[in-house]
Amino acid sequence: MRKKNNDNLLEKIVKKDYNNELEKVLEKKYFDENVKSILLSILYKIETSYKDYKKVKQNVETKEELIERIIEEIQNNCDEIKLIKPHSEESKMIGNKTFLVEKNNKRIICYHMERKLLYSISKISKNEKIIKDNYFLINETLSNLINVGDNINTVEPLRDFNGYSWTTIPREIESIDHNLIYQNLIILIGNKFLKNWIYNNEFIIDYMELFKNRMEETYGEEIANKLIEVLKVLSILIDMKFNSKKKTELLNEKKKIEEQIQLVQDNEKFIDNMTNQKRKLAEEIRKIDETINNKSILQEEYEKRNDNLPIEEKIFSIRILSKQMIEEREKKIERIEKINELLKPQNFVKYKRKLREKEKYLKLANTKDLVKDIEKYKLEFQKIFLECFKTKVEKAQTKQEILTEIYEFRYYLLLPYNQNKNVNQIEKLEEKIEEIEKKLIQKAQKMKVLQIFSKKEEIDYQLVKNIFETRSINLEEVAIKLTKEKEEFFIHRFDGNSLEEKSELNKSENLKKKDLEIRLNKKVKIFY
Repeated sequence: MRKKNNDNLLEKIVKKDYNNELEKVLEKKYFDENVKSILLSILYKIETSYKDYKKVKQNVETKEELIERIIEEIQNNCDEIKLIKPHSEESKMIGNKTFLVEKNNKRIICYHMERKLLYSISKISKNEKIIKDNYFLINETLSNLINVGDNINTVEPLRDFNGYSWTTIPREIESIDHNLIYQNLIILIGNKFLKNWIYNNEFIIDYMELFKNRMEETYGEEIANKLIEVLKVLSILIDMKFNSKKKTELLNEKKKIEEQIQLVQDNEKFIDNMTNQKRKLAEEIRKIDETINNKSILQEEYEKRNDNLPIEEKIFSIRILSKQMIEEREKKIERIEKINELLKPQNFVKYKRKLREKEKYLKLANTKDLVKDIEKYKLEFQKIFLECFKTKVEKAQTKQEILTEIYEFRYYLLLPYNQNKNVNQIEKLEEKIEEIEKKLIQKAQKMKVLQIFSKKEEIDYQLVKNIFETRSINLEEVAIKLTKEKEEFFIHRFDGNSLEEKSELNKSENLKKKDLEIRLNKKVKIFY
């Protein structure tokens, strides 16, 4: 009977808003019934869980925006979705993975798992690079970090919320490091900014520069630059962790850069080298002009090139060869112009500085212990993040703003830091975390968002700090009751009418009834 009721609910909810829209898309796809069913189930579960997800996390896109984006991604980027079973013959296609995304073929091969399929749909719809090429190295590594983080983020309402509770299982998160850093960024600059960055189709916009400006405006130039620098380093290290070929690529690039640095140490030698390159390019341009303007020489070049090319790469006609050579000529002219610019004193200084900067990032490939280095910079990133969050608390001016900060900080503290611990369990962050918790509580109490329970600040903190540890969906329903047994005081914490836990109040021997702002044995909500 319960299944039938759930099926009716699914039909009512999904059909009301999105079923017709999705059905229109599916009519044009050659998906089997299992695929259609799992896609409908994904939308239904997002619909069911989204209210709790939004309440817990605060800074999210709307439910309508998410579902419409999923439908659009299925329509535009998924021509084939194939669901397979583990250990089947078909599973050999994806090896030891749980899914395979083929962007060029618009094809997804995936185990029959809703969160993995949703992750794949999000992944297949991403631009490979969301950062301009002039940002050396991070145009790839930071693009990957943000894109993967967003894929994991897209799955969150399906993965961690079921319409009743909020539960996060670290092993179900594709990458804890990607997720933690991406959630840091959402809290710092907002979900909307990141979504605009990721799905921007006007590549003329420099979002890296916009990101830097936003950080500086909100948190100050010094701390913004520190955070961005650590973010760059982390993106490179994490990329090496997940891409086995990356380290070799970076070491090869590092060798080339070091050779260039060596070359620019001797100004005269460098100028001679650049001058020789210009002469060589000028001679190559002269030969191209001579070839293009002489039919017999062009014919010889056509035959010569085709003799050395495999069948699939052969040049089809002399006209095409002529066009290719004109393009080659333009590139050589551009190279000469760049050399001329480079030889200007002010540009030469900039060039040397850029080489040094490139070398600095490429040296990360020399790491002897990649995991240890990632942990080092991840911890540093969290410390800088906490400094930024402290600024957010200081800038909060309204009750709603401080309430949002409380929810966001609670969400952050319960994020997995690794497979075994959440952020609030990391000892090296405890001091900074406690400082922010106390700032939030004191400011919220002044604004009459939180109640005051004791005249003693430390006792009051013990009574209230549970709001940062509980997984209650609605913090405004959290309540406490203080009792005294013999000479000790005990805190009873409630989520609505349900008792969550009972714990002894530390240093309660110093507490007197006159120090309390509430009566003993009375359940009181923490929020006004």
